[in-house]
Amino acid sequence: MTAPLDLSPRPGAAPPTAMLRSQISMELRLLTRNGEQLLLTLVIPLLLLVLGTHSNKVVDLGPGRSIDIITPGILALAVLSTSFTSLAIATGFERRYGVIKRLGASPLPRWGLMLGKIGAIAIVEIAQLTLLSVVGLWLGWDPQGGVTAFGQMALLAVLGTAAFGSLGLLIAGTLRAEATLAVANLVYVLLLVGGGLLVPLSRYPAAASNVLELLPSGALGQGLRDTFAGDGPGVLPIVVLIIWAAVCGLGVSRTFKWE
Repeated sequence: MTAPLDLSPRPGAAPPTAMLRSQISMELRLLTRNGEQLLLTLVIPLLLLVLGTHSNKVVDLGPGRSIDIITPGILALAVLSTSFTSLAIATGFERRYGVIKRLGASPLPRWGLMLGKIGAIAIVEIAQLTLLSVVGLWLGWDPQGGVTAFGQMALLAVLGTAAFGSLGLLIAGTLRAEATLAVANLVYVLLLVGGGLLVPLSRYPAAASNVLELLPSGALGQGLRDTFAGDGPGVLPIVVLIIWAAVCGLGVSRTFKWE
């Protein structure tokens, strides 16, 4: 005898893990459908990595092989692209179009929304750093420090993501979408050109170097260069990134507007 078919409704939200998986999946689909964000996260870092093998003809990077100096900087640039510029622009326009407001009315809790964004960023960054490292090795990059250095890279990437992500949400949560777009792109270009990402801090004038090492871009770029030179990231870059993440995170908790 078969059991009776039960067609009674069971209203209620999906389990939190299922909601989180769906949110991460949606964030990834939105990212892959956005050509501008793909340009920022993959095309520009790859292009600069390939061109960077001849960068000594354009700018003095100091002693050592160009590829060994430029590759850690490109890895830092990838973290900046995804966790700051891409996140800020996407969140700014989600606020403008009321996406975040509508999600707030869904069973998805706010922590689920944030974890969804964090999860999508983490997946994209893992893909970015893996691809860029493989291409760098193919171009002749010779990282020192072995497995330990790549573990330290993961630590710096997490701290850099927290610092840049908090800064991006601070901008996106307080400014209009158009202003967020302009500020995020402007900051990206300024940090790319003179933020200590690609050029070692030792090649800047002393006064500029002292300022740049206190920026998250300078801390992450120099920390990765020191790591893959076999010296470890040092204390200062880690402390700088933690302070930026804590201060900007506090600012986000106090000022972020969901609509």
